[in-house]
Amino acid sequence: MNKLIIDADGATFGRLCSFAAKRALEGNEIIIVNSEKTIITGNKKELIKKYIELKEKGNSSLKGPKFSKAPHRLLKKGIKGMVPDFRRGIGKQAISRIKCYEGIPKEFENERLVKSKKSKPKRYIALKELAERI
Repeated sequence: MNKLIIDADGATFGRLCSFAAKRALEGNEIIIVNSEKTIITGNKKELIKKYIELKEKGNSSLKGPKFSKAPHRLLKKGIKGMVPDFRRGIGKQAISRIKCYEGIPKEFENERLVKSKKSKPKRYIALKELAERI
């Protein structure tokens, strides 16, 4: 079982989630740092509107999907959606091997980080900004 530390600075949300989910299913321990700097491509206003509509779905605080205001929890929820059968079996074990952090914790400062491929889209929103707006 390998330990993989990923720097999410400038990484695209969906690609990072699928990469982490696949590696966790293979049995690796995944640690993602700087999760608040992950970006979601698209128009800012439309993305914020979409997430707010999803949050307000159900007309009650008891119904509908619940979104955390913490960017590292939003990232983990995205990864969870890409793991098959995350409630039991292999999927549950894979999710337990994934840790997401905001910033770089002191214990991982001297570790070798895996840099994600960065692309510079014209329109995007950072995960931290999205979490603050919803």
